[in-house]
Amino acid sequence: MKAAKPKPVAPAEPPKPAPAESPTAKGKARIFVADDHPFLRLGLTHLINAAPDMTVCGEGESVATVRTGVERTKPDLLLTDLCLGDGDGLELIKSLRAQFPKLRILVLSQQDETLFAERTLRAGAQGYIMKERATQDVLEGVRTILGGDLYVSRKVAALAMRKLVGGGAESAAAGGTEISGLSDRELQVFRLLGAGKRTKEIAESLKLSPKTVETYRENIKHKLDLGNATALIHRATEWVQGQATAGK
Repeated sequence: MKAAKPKPVAPAEPPKPAPAESPTAKGKARIFVADDHPFLRLGLTHLINAAPDMTVCGEGESVATVRTGVERTKPDLLLTDLCLGDGDGLELIKSLRAQFPKLRILVLSQQDETLFAERTLRAGAQGYIMKERATQDVLEGVRTILGGDLYVSRKVAALAMRKLVGGGAESAAAGGTEISGLSDRELQVFRLLGAGKRTKEIAESLKLSPKTVETYRENIKHKLDLGNATALIHRATEWVQGQATAGK
């Protein structure tokens, strides 16, 4: 009697890699809240912790505390203002995104979105919300960004679309042609001048030399067609006050 030939065994298929999951699919998303106003941080913390799919893992009120806090807690998303007392939010976003490429960032600010939203996205953030709409939009914005999409207002999206198809005149009129023509650094210097900071203080805040700050001041005067330092300070102060009024 002939022995039965053994049946060939098909090679086992390699295990398929698990699909990528968003933080909310794995459990509560961990949010780090950054703002230099303690009452706003408190309100945002209550709002986020009341949601079933997210929790606050840390808080910070300055660039230094935010940087160390993010390094320590490794959040899924940073919810931050652009103005954090001892430094500049745009530079913080750039450095954190370079250090933590997977970190999502949502900016919550009173600064004019038609001027700052695009700059924050270029810096590495995934969304921008005006503080006046915080209660309505923060949770939606967080969930949208954690899901892999960008989050901006319809107004900002419309401006971006008009800019994309060549409607520069309309976009400029909405955002202010002269101010929008400043570079990120020039805008930072301009804002600090309007807040009453002197050249030395601006240099310390932005980690620049006083000579470099003076160069930026000259560039700003040229771009805004301002004749002297007094006119520059006056224009910057007016603009900062206007931004504060608009955010109330």
